[in-house]
Amino acid sequence: MNNQELFPLASERSEAVDFKSILSKYLRYWYWFALGGIIAIGTAYAYLRYYAVPQYYISSLILIKDEKSDGGSSTAMAINDPDLFKSSKNVDDEVEVLKSKTLMQRVVKELDLSISYIIEGRIRDVEIYGKGLPVKVIVNKLNPKFPNPSFIITLKTSNAFLLTDSDGKSNIYQLGKEITKPYGTFTVVPGNAFYASNTADRKRIIVRFNQLKDAADNFYAAVSIKPSAKNASVINMGISDAIPERGEDIINKVIEVYEKESVEDKNAKAAQTVAFLDERLKYITAELSGVEKNVQQYKSQNEVTDVSTQASNYLEQASDYNRQLSEWAIQIDVLESIEQYMTANATQYKTVPSSLGIQDPTLLGLINKFNELQLEAERMLRTTQPDNPLVLGINEQLANLRSNILENLRNIKRGLIITSNNLKQSSGKFQSRIRKVPLMERELLEINRQQEIKQNLYLFLLQKREEVALALAATVSNTRVIDRAVSTPYPYSPSSQNVYLIALILGLGIPFAGIFLKNLLNDKVQSRLEVEKATQTPILGEICHNSRSARNAVVVNKDSRSPIVEMFRLVRANLHFAAIGKENKVMLITSSMSGEGKTFFSINLGASLALTGKKVVLLELDLRKPSLSTRLGLTDNVGITNYLTSDTLNINEIIRTSEKAPDLFVVSSGPLPPNPAELMMSAKLAHLIDELKDIFDYIIIDTAPIGQVSDAFSLSPLVDSTIYLLRYGYTYKKQIEIIDAIYKNKRLNHPMIVLNDAKKEHSPSYGYGYGEETSVSSRKKSLEPQ
Repeated sequence: MNNQELFPLASERSEAVDFKSILSKYLRYWYWFALGGIIAIGTAYAYLRYYAVPQYYISSLILIKDEKSDGGSSTAMAINDPDLFKSSKNVDDEVEVLKSKTLMQRVVKELDLSISYIIEGRIRDVEIYGKGLPVKVIVNKLNPKFPNPSFIITLKTSNAFLLTDSDGKSNIYQLGKEITKPYGTFTVVPGNAFYASNTADRKRIIVRFNQLKDAADNFYAAVSIKPSAKNASVINMGISDAIPERGEDIINKVIEVYEKESVEDKNAKAAQTVAFLDERLKYITAELSGVEKNVQQYKSQNEVTDVSTQASNYLEQASDYNRQLSEWAIQIDVLESIEQYMTANATQYKTVPSSLGIQDPTLLGLINKFNELQLEAERMLRTTQPDNPLVLGINEQLANLRSNILENLRNIKRGLIITSNNLKQSSGKFQSRIRKVPLMERELLEINRQQEIKQNLYLFLLQKREEVALALAATVSNTRVIDRAVSTPYPYSPSSQNVYLIALILGLGIPFAGIFLKNLLNDKVQSRLEVEKATQTPILGEICHNSRSARNAVVVNKDSRSPIVEMFRLVRANLHFAAIGKENKVMLITSSMSGEGKTFFSINLGASLALTGKKVVLLELDLRKPSLSTRLGLTDNVGITNYLTSDTLNINEIIRTSEKAPDLFVVSSGPLPPNPAELMMSAKLAHLIDELKDIFDYIIIDTAPIGQVSDAFSLSPLVDSTIYLLRYGYTYKKQIEIIDAIYKNKRLNHPMIVLNDAKKEHSPSYGYGYGEETSVSSRKKSLEPQ
């Protein structure tokens, strides 16, 4: 298993959210949160006590009577009128009517709400209404050129008051006397609360005249009207108002005005209908009289009383004549048939049919006798010859009977024809009368139809007029008040709990937002987590803030147990684990820019290593701006620059000790050179370090900031490890990219980061007294080469 698996990169390690660290960023400013909370609660109390106007909610329930809810009990349904006054209303439409501005303007006008009465207070003014009015203003006329005039009334005596106009002019007037001003004419009279308190206790009352439209709009915005449930005919009507009495009056007046307008609309419609019906009845009466006169004249001219009855009599008589004509015609046909039969059989003797409906007895007797002789002749011919005298005698008798029968037939036929002709003449007279009946009936029917139409129309209009008159007398509103307007016992707004809660949220939220914004805009390194996220370079440790004097450069000594000393010891231990398996004698100390504490760290890291009995030497290789010697109190100016530029100077001549750090050896930088970059690349510098490696256990090189000059890169082949200083609240976050690039590109050997000037807000381990609370295994994991 390789080191990559044992010690994964920072980017590959799972990241847990450190809530404690996040919380600590804000808790260190606890006093801002406490101050914000106190101010917010105080402001909320002052707002509720002195500024907020309590709002009450006043509501009422009304029923809109439509076809479903009314149940057919309305007056219109009672008189069975399907259209005229049908109580059918759409609830949504009625909601819009109740919410109309025109309706609200009428309410404001009737309640005289366009005049506001306000009592002046020390902190805020209070509006009064109704029973709480000491005085009341009755307006006779207002000048429209003054849109919203106002004045102040101050009661003086029981009958006088001081009126102060908006321009500051004051005059004393008597109650009940008409007052004329440029903005209008009005009268001030005592109100309901006039005698409720002493005159000395009465305050100044501001009277303000508002435009009717503006006042109506204000109350209109506070009204809410909606159905109490889906598909319900019950409407919930409410209003928010600072004065419960006024809110109740407004709701009740809105319902009253709505009902009044509804009844007025019905009455107007009914009155118009009655007038129309009266006019039509006059016209129909005249037309009906004219039609009745036409009927009378027609019957007189045609001599008929009842056309149908007389036509029925004509039809009966004509039918009787037709029946008789039919019977005679049948008998004539029968006679003609017998005559033809007997004529056709003159030489042959056969029987003659006798049962053909002939009623003449003589003819029937002759035929019967003829038939008897014919039968007797046929019997004789069966036994005798045709020339038998008996047969001949019978034939002679038959011939005589035939002649008699034919003569009789002709006589009967002539009589029947004469009778039939007479019947035809009589029947013709009745047929002529019958043919006139349809014309008379049609003409009379048209006249009667007109009469019936006019009569039905007259009866209909007369009935409708009575129905409308009944409806007009019994007109009621289409609404019914279920619950009259009632106010809530306590104000619903402002809610003290909500106000305090919002105030507390703002009081804590504003400092939180300020701190968050401050941290968001801060481009300096603030936490170890930011460094871990920005680079994969191992972190050697943290050094806490040095609370001692800045002139005390050495804080590490044998007897010290301060947090900063323990942190240096922890860094020393981490260096030991970082160097396992390889040599780590030469350490380069650098940073991004000046002021990040690399010199301070170099001195105290060396002092910490010296406490373990090791020989440590500090090299002041910041040839551009050296400060290590000054901090250690070394004033001799002989150092590395002299050694590198001289061929005679011995190494022992530049190694010195300091009273501030007696266990440390120091090689100063020497005088400032004109070419520090070239000196850093000198081969003699490598020789110097090699010699020092033979003498000392650790060589700590304090070099120039790597973010400003490139001197440190020339030392890369000479060092075993690099310690890069980042300072909390000082190093820019973008400068972390420098060490990250060095680590990725391996431009310096074994780079590691030390976070300097850690405070409690930067590191959770600060303040424990033992430095960073990490286990040996975690140190090894963070410092193991990647």
